[in-house]
Amino acid sequence: MPPVVTIARNDELTITDLSEMFGPMPDRRIVREPPPGTANERDVLAIHARDNRPCELVDGILVEKAMGYEESLIAVELIRFLATFVANRKLGYVTGEGGMMKLAKGLVRIPDVAFVSTRRLPGGKPPRRPIPKLAPNLAVEVLSASNTAREMERKLIDYFGAGVELVWFVDPRGRAVEVFTAIDSSKLLKVGQTLTGGTVVPGFKLQLRELFAALDGR
Repeated sequence: MPPVVTIARNDELTITDLSEMFGPMPDRRIVREPPPGTANERDVLAIHARDNRPCELVDGILVEKAMGYEESLIAVELIRFLATFVANRKLGYVTGEGGMMKLAKGLVRIPDVAFVSTRRLPGGKPPRRPIPKLAPNLAVEVLSASNTAREMERKLIDYFGAGVELVWFVDPRGRAVEVFTAIDSSKLLKVGQTLTGGTVVPGFKLQLRELFAALDGR
């Protein structure tokens, strides 16, 4: 895995700089105002309130979440299965593609689906802040065509560096899920196989055929 590329906040970021940081990402996903390298958490909330545009904060740069109808559909399907399982057992809370989380100073991620156990929450209750300082136990990213390999590598580093225990990369087009238990340890599951919560969501099982059935109108 290539090293994470970071640029000092005071540098004037060029297209080459951004490409080195995020890969060949569509230019529209990089927010230009405030200028890349100067954004903060207030800007994350402001652009969401003003333009209904969910953006993550990485090294002072607002990066628009890559989501479409198909990706959202699969995220909701996964939430339906996962949230029911978690709620019935009072294990914690499941959030969707609006659940912003501050993983570290200057770093805000928005997993498409996330599970946080009650033991990670003060008093076992969900936080009230719009961007709580919180790392989920499980983070899920539903892959879009505009997601780049470097972008997703950086997300893995950020998630596991913050204390996330399990990461799923869900690929609607490939009908597959890559399960990461560490940055450099993963297993690819395809239709016909079963996705489990491992030790993070004990007992959770989901046939991938069921997850992706919605794409065929079933």
